[in-house]
Amino acid sequence: MTVVIATRLQPDRLAYLTAMHASLDRQTVPWKAVVAIDGADPARLPAALATDPRVHVLALPRAVGAACARNLALTEVRTQYVNWADDDDEFTDGAMALRLRTLEETGVGWCAGWSEDLYADGARDLWRCPTPPGRHEAGDVWSYWKDPGDTIPLGPTTILARTDLVRAAPMGGLVQGEDYCTLAVTCLAPGILLPVPVYRYRKHTGQMTAQDSYNALEPQVRRFAHRFGSSLRSASLALRDAASPAAA
Repeated sequence: MTVVIATRLQPDRLAYLTAMHASLDRQTVPWKAVVAIDGADPARLPAALATDPRVHVLALPRAVGAACARNLALTEVRTQYVNWADDDDEFTDGAMALRLRTLEETGVGWCAGWSEDLYADGARDLWRCPTPPGRHEAGDVWSYWKDPGDTIPLGPTTILARTDLVRAAPMGGLVQGEDYCTLAVTCLAPGILLPVPVYRYRKHTGQMTAQDSYNALEPQVRRFAHRFGSSLRSASLALRDAASPAAA
């Protein structure tokens, strides 16, 4: 599996990026990572990542934004499964093995889990997404996101999915909320949500969602992502119905 991370190597995030790498190093199954450096000086990459042969660095010549950087990094993925991640978060111990085992044993296209909010003092709050645990057929997850303003049905970075499916539903072309569009991967194949935390979302003053300007675009971003996923779900269901024996 490969973890795709975009970063601008901002000084206040370098320690977080190192912690993300350490959380990968604690995983019990083989992994790779593609780190897209979004227009920054690659020399600033922490040594732990720069010297790790499992980490492939994609140094972009200019800043293109998180969505574009992540999608360009996706083209470098050569493994069967892929997981998005942010440069300031971390995975829980065992997150990779648990989801990988589920994927291989069941043959579904994606496997997700719950996430935890991680605070500066080390405190954690568990976030149970609106989608209930268990198996979900293609398109079912979207039924738990009825309105763009509602809480999203899954944490995008909790999803480990087949790479071919992620390529069909990558990051959206947005300056924020681009990861909402990745939830559309759940419209392309059945998957399983595990009732365990697999990802830690770091809460700090430097994150985009903490900025005063964040809410200015949030309603439009949510409407775009919601309509994208809803349209993909409808198209996928129509194709499935057309191919069913009853339709014939």
